[in-house]
Amino acid sequence: MVTHTRAILWLSKVILLATLLAACGGGGGGAGTPGPVTPPPATVGALTVTVSGLPAGVNGTVRVTGPGNYLQDLTQTHTLGNLVPGSYNVSASAVTGGGITYQPAPASQAATIAAGATATATVIYSNSVLTLGLTRVVAGLDNPSWLTAQPGDTRLFVTERPGRVRIVENGSARDVAYLDISARVAADGEGGLLSLAFDPGFARNGYFYVYYTDLQRNIVVERFSAGATPQLANPTSGFVILRIPHPTYTNHFGGQLAFGPDGYLYLATGDGGGAGDPQRNARNLTVLLGKLLRIDVAGATLAQPYTIPAGNPYRDQAGRRPEIWASGLRNPWRFSFDSTQLYIADVGQDRREEVNIAGTAQGGLDFGWNVMEGTLCYGAATCDSTGLTLPAFEYDHGADGAGGCSITGGFVYRGRAIPELAGRYFYSDYCGGYLKSFVSTGASIVEARDWAITDIGRVVSFGQDAQGELYLIAAGGSIYRMDRSTNP
Repeated sequence: MVTHTRAILWLSKVILLATLLAACGGGGGGAGTPGPVTPPPATVGALTVTVSGLPAGVNGTVRVTGPGNYLQDLTQTHTLGNLVPGSYNVSASAVTGGGITYQPAPASQAATIAAGATATATVIYSNSVLTLGLTRVVAGLDNPSWLTAQPGDTRLFVTERPGRVRIVENGSARDVAYLDISARVAADGEGGLLSLAFDPGFARNGYFYVYYTDLQRNIVVERFSAGATPQLANPTSGFVILRIPHPTYTNHFGGQLAFGPDGYLYLATGDGGGAGDPQRNARNLTVLLGKLLRIDVAGATLAQPYTIPAGNPYRDQAGRRPEIWASGLRNPWRFSFDSTQLYIADVGQDRREEVNIAGTAQGGLDFGWNVMEGTLCYGAATCDSTGLTLPAFEYDHGADGAGGCSITGGFVYRGRAIPELAGRYFYSDYCGGYLKSFVSTGASIVEARDWAITDIGRVVSFGQDAQGELYLIAAGGSIYRMDRSTNP
């Protein structure tokens, strides 16, 4: 009897507790509230794509592609699971609803999936039309050629072809040069001090590297060290890393060096000059002209200024220069990295200007000069393009050079000031003086746009500050920052 009574009391408590939980919603979240996210297994990853900015009833158009021919189309926010680790591309297209067209930003972005983790990508749609303008940052420089910045530093470091590095801050250039090596630089023809790159470990080691032509017209890569104050480098710290003979001609020196995402130093050299590569350097793997080179300078010593990275394609091949990463280039004045992609803007001869795009792990590519000029056979009706990598993007000079004459390569925009521009590669032309862009999806070039800016003059180079904002360098000595325009 006692046992029976206890059982009834226990059952009554259970019923009462269940009633209370139901009344207060203690049994779980309300309708539409997502539960806790289950982390993906350690061998695969996940990607959350957030789509916003569209009115009710209008769906987005988003495509996710990745390793193993992975493809998934999305119309709204969604989390994709069981993804093989690697690099994925999230591309979005414009959509129309109610007679209004909505543009996505960014139109293309990369997402790296890691095992056991969830990556994110955000696509924001907007019906506003973006226009760009230029803000002059500084004027009166002496043949500026390149602009860069130290990580975390708001100052700009500008190279001048006669052989000086100037610091630009608060709208003016400091009178005293950060570095002056004009006594060893020859600026005739296309030569001079052409670019600068800060070491990835600059905060620790104070190293930076310059690319210039010396008094004998050799291409020189030299390392310097920061000085006792942030305003001055140590002028006596010069240490030559590499010197490349460039006889006969005063053009096609290439001109840029940059550290890749792998931490190695890349430099782009011209083919040695003269029309049509008369010395046949570009595809000759025994010389360093007409190439993109990759070297390791992390442990530089007097006896061994650089070493050859293990992944270089010709490292262990007799009779070929192991420094070569890619060949078949005419005058790759400017190149840039964007995550796992490498963009090389190669100046053409008589007809075509080109941009070559490749994965950062794709060594040993032959971009075809002087068999090809862009996708045209150079100097012949037909030619054999077997084994050559043709450009991802090109344009014709046109009648009387209406389209341009010499491409000035830039960067893929990754700044914060204008998020709608994310993923767009910007370029100009020395003769055209315009500002244009396109988006590379990996399979094709889309969203080619002319930003209707034509009062820059001759554009020598692009530059990028520590915040990822882009600048244009004009031959007249002015530098402009690319900004959002307030004009319709």
